[in-house]
Amino acid sequence: MLAQSLDEVLAGDAELPLSGELKGVVEAWLDHLVVERGQSAATREAYERDARQFLAFLKKHLGHPPCLGDLERLDAKTIRVFLAGRRKAGVTSRSLARTLSALRTLFRWLEREETLKNRAILQVAAPKIPHSIPKPLTVQGAASLIERSGGDSEEWITARDTAVMMLLYGSGLRISEALSLTPRTAPIDGRDIMHVTGKGGKERLVPALAVVSDAISKYMRLCPYPLEPEMPLFRGARGGPLSPRLIQLAMEKLRLELQLPDTATPHALRHSFATHLLSAGADLRQIQELLGHASLSTTQVYTEVDRARLLTVYDQAHPRAARR
Repeated sequence: MLAQSLDEVLAGDAELPLSGELKGVVEAWLDHLVVERGQSAATREAYERDARQFLAFLKKHLGHPPCLGDLERLDAKTIRVFLAGRRKAGVTSRSLARTLSALRTLFRWLEREETLKNRAILQVAAPKIPHSIPKPLTVQGAASLIERSGGDSEEWITARDTAVMMLLYGSGLRISEALSLTPRTAPIDGRDIMHVTGKGGKERLVPALAVVSDAISKYMRLCPYPLEPEMPLFRGARGGPLSPRLIQLAMEKLRLELQLPDTATPHALRHSFATHLLSAGADLRQIQELLGHASLSTTQVYTEVDRARLLTVYDQAHPRAARR
């Protein structure tokens, strides 16, 4: 299996039985996302949760376990009731939009596979997502965080956390990309370029600064577990693959110690990488390639961050600003 079975996914919904036919269809759709569309494991996991939540709602709404016939008879009003319930539970517009996207993907696939045809989902408008821009750390904030990272009592764990954060800020990797590195793909032993596989299986070349390579080499020297060439580079305290949650917790601890804003997350280090490069004069196209963005418009959001920073400096520094 590419991921956990639908039975396991639905286990948290207190005995949510499905017809054997619907269960098989949803399993096939989830596998299709990875095998044919090249979606990441994280996307598959998110769509699994969306399927679980929607099917749990249908069971309660209909009063019986849902089947394919129920999906074929589904109307737009019922879908809106589901989304409204999620909204009432505190789910954000961005998450609701992703849920609706997942359901649309499912129904389009069902139609293409000639399993059933129901376009009611297309009548439901996606929630408006408020415009937001990335919230990077200041150069000093990022430097302080890296310097203080890994305050664990065990030296090798301190070195590990520092190396991971160096990859996020020094190379702009996503945390999933950093934790997917192996000793064979890591920038060590004179290698200053990484082959990184990002979202959708898209590969890119990312240069590594000497300070990043040094941090990784130091961790590898101190790590008490054997680091096989094709196995995960970063390990947890018991030797298994390092969980992203441990890096998030380390960031939370540092955030409190350094009095950084709540937006100081592992992903904020990636934002900081892009914003600080742009501020230093890097070309937007180059930053796009380094980050692995499919579209330049995704990268252009960092110009808004830099513009906001410049306006703040202008207001603080211009002699006439205080008089406006």
